[in-house]
Amino acid sequence: MPVPASPASQDPYRDWLKSRLGREFGVREAEQFIQAAVQRRGWQAVRVLGPRDVVAVLQDVYQKMRDENGENRADRWLQEASTDLARLAETVPVPVTPAEDVLQKPAPRPVAWGRRAHDLPLMLARVHHEIATRSLASIRTDAELSQLERLRRAAEWDVQATQAEVRRWETEDMLAQLRSQHARVEVTDQVASARAQVELLELTVRELAALTGERSAPAKLAHNRLMLTQTRSFLDAFAPLVDEREADQPLTRLDIDLRHARYSLGVPLHPNVLRARYGLNYALWQAGELGERALPVQEAQRVLAQAEQEAAAQLRSTIEAARGHQAALAQLAAHVEELEERALKLSRLGGEALSLARVRLEWRQARAAARIQANRLEEAVQLLEALVSDSAETSNLN
Repeated sequence: MPVPASPASQDPYRDWLKSRLGREFGVREAEQFIQAAVQRRGWQAVRVLGPRDVVAVLQDVYQKMRDENGENRADRWLQEASTDLARLAETVPVPVTPAEDVLQKPAPRPVAWGRRAHDLPLMLARVHHEIATRSLASIRTDAELSQLERLRRAAEWDVQATQAEVRRWETEDMLAQLRSQHARVEVTDQVASARAQVELLELTVRELAALTGERSAPAKLAHNRLMLTQTRSFLDAFAPLVDEREADQPLTRLDIDLRHARYSLGVPLHPNVLRARYGLNYALWQAGELGERALPVQEAQRVLAQAEQEAAAQLRSTIEAARGHQAALAQLAAHVEELEERALKLSRLGGEALSLARVRLEWRQARAAARIQANRLEEAVQLLEALVSDSAETSNLN
């Protein structure tokens, strides 16, 4: 069962974490774990913790438990703790402490047109977040509104939902940059494969031109000459655009366990789920004494349930895709190593140039295929990590 957090707590996620770790290690050591995590990450000592901060601390504790108690027990503990944390995140919004002078600051200036089109959603999300933060600050400072608990809770969920929307677009921006880098390297791999293919085709053309008396030789020769011309044309067009040394970079092999239950936090913290939860809390405030009997509340509950189902399906498909890329990468990486050994063996034994060129071309093609799987895996993992941690980069559009 999840450890409950006090509704009146100003730092409910820290309280939950203390209680959860205290059950396992004692209150004093639980405090030490939290302080060490705060210091290691450079957080402010008085920082109010949210679910993603708690995930970071749980990961630290997991590493310690795995070293001291074995991987099986550590895995079970992390799975239980992550599931309890996800349940807590469904009921307790991330505490928000607007700056004291937020209402004295001028409202954001109108956005200047002429910006890049893909910048606008992030800019709009940031404006919505500032508006939500100002609204919450107004409610808390108003003598009458501050007494309306349901209105205050709705405003807190609104701030969290707008924060998640900002994070969504920051993650999209980060992924767009990552995909651009990956695309460049993948083109470089194609250029390197074309170089190897040119080498093989030149040797093949030379060998076919030397043949006499074979009826199919002229047709084979013409075909290989055509392929050689096409491949050289490809190199003329694309080789100047890339740094071919990038094709020799080692393959990225992410060592990550995609079974971890902490990814379940991606459902309650999904932007659409948080927006639907805000809608439910706002409907409850408007319903007054009718509460859950009110039709708008029932509709909001339906919207929330649908959002949770869709978020769970998206999370599941992302994890499954990542697992598929992980498995394909492992298989292709093994094939690349096998080809490297075969090429070395041929070189040592003085194998013929044509056979060695075939192996080199196959090696280049296998590396290119493995790189694609590694890149898709990295993109999927970055998306998953953005849902449950603070790993997404923040774009600067100011």
